[in-house]
Amino acid sequence: MEKEKASGNIVDLKVLKRLFVFAKPYIGVFYFLVFLTVALSVTGPLRPFIIQKAIDNNVAQGDYPGLVNMIILLIGLLVTQAIIQYLHTFYSGWLGQNIIKDIRIKLYRHIQSLKLTFFDKTPIGRLVTRNVSDIETLAEVFSTGIAGIIADVMQLLVILGFMFSMNWSLTLVSLSLLPVLIFATYIFKEKIKVAFNEVRAAVSNLNSFVQEHITGMNIVQIFNSEKREFEKFQEINKEHRKANIRSVLYYAVYFPVSEVIQAAGIGLIVWYGGGQLIQSEVKAGELIAFILFLQMFFRPIRMIADRFNTLQMGIVSSNRILDLLDNDEHIQDDGTYSPEHVNGDVRFDDVSFAYVKDEYVLKNISFEVKAGETIALVGATGAGKSSVINLLSRFYEINSGNIYVDEKDVRAYNLSNLRNHIAVVLQDVFLFSDTILNNITLRNPDIPLEKVKEAAEMVGALPFIEKLPGGFDYNVMERGATLSVGQRQLISFVRAMVYDPKVIVLDEATSSVDTETEELIQAAIQKMMFGRTSIVIAHRLSTVQNANQILVLEKGEIVEQGSHEDLLEKNGYYAQLHQMQYKEVAKAV
Repeated sequence: MEKEKASGNIVDLKVLKRLFVFAKPYIGVFYFLVFLTVALSVTGPLRPFIIQKAIDNNVAQGDYPGLVNMIILLIGLLVTQAIIQYLHTFYSGWLGQNIIKDIRIKLYRHIQSLKLTFFDKTPIGRLVTRNVSDIETLAEVFSTGIAGIIADVMQLLVILGFMFSMNWSLTLVSLSLLPVLIFATYIFKEKIKVAFNEVRAAVSNLNSFVQEHITGMNIVQIFNSEKREFEKFQEINKEHRKANIRSVLYYAVYFPVSEVIQAAGIGLIVWYGGGQLIQSEVKAGELIAFILFLQMFFRPIRMIADRFNTLQMGIVSSNRILDLLDNDEHIQDDGTYSPEHVNGDVRFDDVSFAYVKDEYVLKNISFEVKAGETIALVGATGAGKSSVINLLSRFYEINSGNIYVDEKDVRAYNLSNLRNHIAVVLQDVFLFSDTILNNITLRNPDIPLEKVKEAAEMVGALPFIEKLPGGFDYNVMERGATLSVGQRQLISFVRAMVYDPKVIVLDEATSSVDTETEELIQAAIQKMMFGRTSIVIAHRLSTVQNANQILVLEKGEIVEQGSHEDLLEKNGYYAQLHQMQYKEVAKAV
């Protein structure tokens, strides 16, 4: 498994600019949040100001009615601030969740459009991290990151305005330790930036490893490698722990340091302001207000550092999400040809293809199969048989040559339309954790239950489906774990038939089932293939003897071509394969 590395620079204004594009549909809520942010920055600092007035103008003068009025005003201010805080918290969270909903939809749609080559080289766990964990982290950018930083900065400015207007000399004394706090905050920000980036990389690596090895747990257990794989897991988990502990360490150091600096600042106010109070140069209300102001002043600075780190984590995730969105390895779907029906003529014209550059798995492949005919592809593992069907459905793009369906280049077809006319039955059947019905129809509302039952009866799957608890509503669990290999294969046949394609591709479709099930499937295949173009790939030559044409592939090239009888007469590669399998059958008997 390829480990993901932590990226370097994190804060990028271009990234923030791109993120705010997603806020455009909710611009009204955004401006309302700006208004609430301004209101919060003013209502908070008003409290010490009101307390100062109450002490100096009412308490000192013995004005009890005036003191009551100030208390009522203070209570009203607190209620107003609580309401504004509620609205600010709710709508900032609402905005963040709606934006990430849109981003997740856009990201998932983009992932669906990517070529299979992208998935061949990208761990699935990493994609899960992008679509779930990274996007959840991104929500913090909108809900508490940017909005919180703006609110804290504005509150600092308002507090400074109040302090300087009341007593500029006391303000300068109060802020004498501010450079120390700013320096400590800067060091903290730089350290935690790297730590958070390492945490995100560690999470992605851990997700990829766990997803890979849980999916392949049967292989791990078959080869008795639990101990070795567990040691690998411990190593990755240890890196994850170290990254998180580093971030916790920086927090553990920074917040006590900031508390000490704040306490020292308050001590300076008491020392200097107390002296001025004794000399009657400062009133008691002013001194109390300054202590409250200083507490309010240091809190946003500490919070700005924390929010900035939240913002940094969000931008780390944003960079990764945007990198994935910028990935242009998607299938070109600019074809406009969308026929309602096709005849099923298929032609490969000098096609060459490589999964990896210059390492060709198909070389100058040319063949033609007329509508309603059957062509079989045989050859050793790795000869390129499966690559042929991947290219026909445009799961991969060819390097050279052309592929035609009804004498129309497949690239001229609308991609969805092309695939609607081609059904593929793979050897490794994938079933979702859902009902049998939904696994067959893939939740297509245009396919009625009656059509599903008809197709199931054709392939002989109906009896075993009806015996299951709930019948077609039976949940097959993840990857169809509660069904046998043969049952999963039969369901894949039903899934192919209900879409009524004109071209059917059977990739090793009967190589994983027992003889009895294979006979059942072969009978169904004959019905399914009638009137349809069929491309059959199989190791068992007995399943392809009736094909109109057989192509023998070796190392990506067609080495023999013809009917079963013609190829036997040539006494070449196909005849050798046939003789070897005949001997194996004879030994088994």
